[in-house]
Amino acid sequence: MNYIVFDLEWNQSHIGQAGEHPRMPFEIIEIGAFKLNKKYETIGEFRRLVCPKLYPKLHRYIKEILNYDEEDLKSKGVDFKSACTDFLEWCKEDLPEGEEYRFCTWGVADLNCLQNNMDFYKMEKLPFPLRYYDIQQIFSEKYLKDGKVCKLEKAVERLKLKQERPYHAAINDAFYTSMIIQKGHLGKFEDKYIFDMYRHPKEASDEIMDYHNGIIDQITIDYPSKKDAMKNQDVNRVYCPKCGRITTGRIKWFHLNNGSQVAVGKCLRHGNMMATIKFKPSSVSSSNVFVVKKIEPIKKKKYKEVLFKRDRLLEKRKIIKDPS
Repeated sequence: MNYIVFDLEWNQSHIGQAGEHPRMPFEIIEIGAFKLNKKYETIGEFRRLVCPKLYPKLHRYIKEILNYDEEDLKSKGVDFKSACTDFLEWCKEDLPEGEEYRFCTWGVADLNCLQNNMDFYKMEKLPFPLRYYDIQQIFSEKYLKDGKVCKLEKAVERLKLKQERPYHAAINDAFYTSMIIQKGHLGKFEDKYIFDMYRHPKEASDEIMDYHNGIIDQITIDYPSKKDAMKNQDVNRVYCPKCGRITTGRIKWFHLNNGSQVAVGKCLRHGNMMATIKFKPSSVSSSNVFVVKKIEPIKKKKYKEVLFKRDRLLEKRKIIKDPS
């Protein structure tokens, strides 16, 4: 397997929402990438500047942080379709027969923006389902606590890597992300992929139920409402990621403040399993939702935290219902 570590820079309307195109609020102006082999060794480098069509004038904030300006983009940039086609062809080069490449990004925004720009120019879509690696999250799980994440610069400083290139150029940020993979002692992370959420299953046969990295990922088709989704047994059941059995109920589904729902079940062989559901809107023009569900084993401390949140929520409801 090869790893495509890429980063993007993009521009937006310099006058705000009044000048924003509804189908493409962010226009890519640079693609930068490094190609790593299965040993995480660098075997290639790619860079293209893109001459913007929708937003030729750089937004004030973006202009402040970039290392180039409108003249550079106009004189050195190519059109997006050419740049993206070259990039995707480059991704396939030097690929061992029968193997695939996977994207690595710092955060989840770049892959979403890339596909949005591709859709705007009616380019062929990326494969579905699309697995990739969020290096920011993998780094945070190793070095930070309580689900926190950090900026690329902070991660580089944390690892005491040599800062020999300016940030906020796509090729340079891709370089630093590659260095974190190579020097950050992240270990083997082949099983730590996540699924891209730009597209979701449209047919039942395309639904995702995937076991990896000790967890279960489930992504469903559309439902008319959250209530309809929860009526589906495959959605509301909590399975054991280790043996696949249905767990016995310990904590029934309840809502967290962030809009997600949580439940805990117990596998008699493997202990407590926590399921988290997030409902995602199917589109801006529809009230339908699809389900993104994660099931993972938890220890006693985490179980107590979830139980405390559930009990506190029940207490608040009781006070509201009976204020006297």
